[in-house]
Amino acid sequence: MGHVTDTPTTAPKSSADVRDSAFLRACRRESVPHTPVWFMRQAGRSLPEYRKVREGVAMLDSCMMPDLITEITLQPVRRHKVDAAIFFSDIVVPLKAIGVDLDIKPGVGPVVAQPIRGADDLAQLRDLTPDDVPYVAEAVRQLTGELGGTPLIGFAGAPFTLASYLVEGGPSKNHEFTKAMMYGEPELWAALLDRLADITSQFLAVQIEAGASAIQLFDSWAGALSAEDYRASVMPASAKVLASVAGHGIPRIHFGVGTGELLGLMGEAGADVVGVDWRVPLDEAARRVGPGRAVQGNLDPAMLFTPYETMVAKAGQVLAEGRAAEGHVFNLGHGVLPNTDPGRLTALVEYVHEASAR
Repeated sequence: MGHVTDTPTTAPKSSADVRDSAFLRACRRESVPHTPVWFMRQAGRSLPEYRKVREGVAMLDSCMMPDLITEITLQPVRRHKVDAAIFFSDIVVPLKAIGVDLDIKPGVGPVVAQPIRGADDLAQLRDLTPDDVPYVAEAVRQLTGELGGTPLIGFAGAPFTLASYLVEGGPSKNHEFTKAMMYGEPELWAALLDRLADITSQFLAVQIEAGASAIQLFDSWAGALSAEDYRASVMPASAKVLASVAGHGIPRIHFGVGTGELLGLMGEAGADVVGVDWRVPLDEAARRVGPGRAVQGNLDPAMLFTPYETMVAKAGQVLAEGRAAEGHVFNLGHGVLPNTDPGRLTALVEYVHEASAR
């Protein structure tokens, strides 16, 4: 697929520059020339070039087409000059790849045909092998060749969030079936999360072995849990995933929404960088996470809809609070909202780079 031509392009740096990039240096808590910035959902509906290439292509289909994955992943790097690319995929891709009957319905999200409610339903979850996701490795290889000195972040959903979709049958506000299993059938719950941890670990390994420079584990729904329940019933599976990729020597980012009470535990699970949503100031988040880890975040995505002066004032506050951490990667406190003006994102990147230049 050819490059979209309505945004400027720049010649990539040598791939030898990746390890010395501002993003990876910040993840390793080293000195940086400026605070690096990237955005969750930076490749998505806010970009007209994304909507153009996705026209008529179902979400899951787009996640299985290497040329399209590559193009979409590159779009925000070209347009916004962000310091890292995030692999374009969806958290349910590995489940689809092993044969789980699911689809992503527009305006709804992932919908599972046969929710997991009993031990017999676990048979849906066989091991994932690299042969199940050849398009992932191919796209990562293409991307690392095109990105040059810009790091690529690998992507996966955490076991709890995947389990919630599988048990509920789709998105849920209250996670009642999920919690009923977690509390009422702890052995089945543990078996489900352990199996999902293995699948997620393999999905990340495919991306890392093909050339990803860091990984992010998304636990979108973990904020529905108390710290006690997270530690007892969820943290072991997330820790298993993060431990599985530790030997590769690349940064491991762990992010959840509404997880202010869990930040320390998410670090303990094995994260090198803990993602923080907008509900907790970064200086307080750094205190909760503790020493030896960086933080990522955490501008409220809604700030991109305010006047420019308001947006950059708040971004400046985030940068100031981030200095309390041993390393800081600037990001939003959740994903880019679909109606965001792309020009605002570009302006925010420019501001963060200039305001934080050492």
